[in-house]
Amino acid sequence: MADRKALDLDTLAVSDRFQLFNFTRRDDHVTYLWILRAVDHLREVHQVQVGAEDVAGALRELATTHPEVPVPDNGLRNRLDQLSSDGIVHRFDDASRAGSLAGYRNRQSVYQFSELGYWAYRAVENVLGARVEEVNLSRLVFSDVLDDLRSLAEANRTGRDEDVYRRLSRLDTVMEDMGRRSAQFHVTLGEILRSTEASPDMFLRYKNALLVHMSDFMAELDRYLPRLDHAVHEVESTGLATLLSRAAETDERLFMARQARLEDWRRRWTAVRGWFASDGTTPTRAAELGAATRSAVSGVIALLRQITESQRGGVNRSTQLRHLAAWVFDATDDGAAHALMGAAFNTRSARHLGVAHEDDEQIPPTTTWWDAPGVELSVTLFRSDRAPTTGVPKPVRRNPGAQAALRERQAQGRAAERRAATQLVQDGAHDRILDETDTRVLLRLLTKALEARSGPLVGKLSATGSDGGTTVRLVPSEHGSTVRTSRGNLHLPGLRLELLAGKGK
Repeated sequence: MADRKALDLDTLAVSDRFQLFNFTRRDDHVTYLWILRAVDHLREVHQVQVGAEDVAGALRELATTHPEVPVPDNGLRNRLDQLSSDGIVHRFDDASRAGSLAGYRNRQSVYQFSELGYWAYRAVENVLGARVEEVNLSRLVFSDVLDDLRSLAEANRTGRDEDVYRRLSRLDTVMEDMGRRSAQFHVTLGEILRSTEASPDMFLRYKNALLVHMSDFMAELDRYLPRLDHAVHEVESTGLATLLSRAAETDERLFMARQARLEDWRRRWTAVRGWFASDGTTPTRAAELGAATRSAVSGVIALLRQITESQRGGVNRSTQLRHLAAWVFDATDDGAAHALMGAAFNTRSARHLGVAHEDDEQIPPTTTWWDAPGVELSVTLFRSDRAPTTGVPKPVRRNPGAQAALRERQAQGRAAERRAATQLVQDGAHDRILDETDTRVLLRLLTKALEARSGPLVGKLSATGSDGGTTVRLVPSEHGSTVRTSRGNLHLPGLRLELLAGKGK
């Protein structure tokens, strides 16, 4: 079954891959689609890198069988460059086509599909090529799955590595196809049931074939489900680790490491086991599919009964709409017609909600509400027609753990500063490089000394500051001094630092 690797992509990767579908949103998206079809047509004949002339020739060739193919006279290279900027194709400079120096300087570009670009193009083609007539629940697949499981157990028991790989690959393909078919069938069935009121003839035309198809599928599923459960456990009894190891060794995906291949095959076997093997607690995927099909059969029978009764009585949705249209057409005036349609479909006049702009003078009073800029509305005002309030203040939540951690950090910081102050008194501040803590203590002492001065630091006037038992003195000096720190140098012109323990005198 299909994996869920897309769920692991981050927002940036998803945006980059969505950019591959930009050509579907342009005005001439049909032209871009046919250009990609032409590139794909050339790829099928093993012409991987193509130029603008090659694409134009392929478009003319396709136009012979499809008259709606647009063949642009000019601008084809610009469109290919747009596809290159979207990442759906790669562009290369083809120097081999230049026969002279001037030709080399004016060499043309060639284009080829990028890996993700080709997947994006195929995804668009698959959506365009989807047909309702092709949906079905394959009941014949259960016998093939049972044969593959039995052959897989025998191949693992006898040590045939290549047969193990072939059977596991086939089972993975069958499981993916079965999941896709079942999902598509039930989506299409829901679409048919939803649109039956407007066109019951199509439903009545295919009701017998639909009921027979679902009944046969249910009978085949009930008959094979116990055998498939036993076959899955038989495969696991031959050695699941050996089975997956043999599949990983035979796998020829050279861009994947062995461990990645092993994990990929383990995921695929888990998907196969989830379809058929029951563990007694959760239902299998096949059982869930059977329950959904039984529910769909009940819905089809109920809808068939409803259509039959409505046709027998002569009143259904179509006749009701026709009678309403006749009443509206025969109404005396437009007001009566609008009132009748409003009562029939429960339509009322629009209920507008508005508030004043923050700056009343910014919006002229003659501006209509259609042209005026919008303002933000609170959800409370929109739902209950009441202005929002701040509400009751929330109680203060105590967090003793965080407080204890904060006190611990503060105590550690104060201890580090005391050690730094002691080191400054012992070793001084001039003959070494101060670290962060030493610098912070010294700057705090300098701040206190400068705040305590009685005048400008000129002449023989000094300043003294103390903090926590450490005293700094700014003493006049003819040559000045410099303090080196881990963040840079602190120059003190005309002053010299003296650090003492205790109060300065």
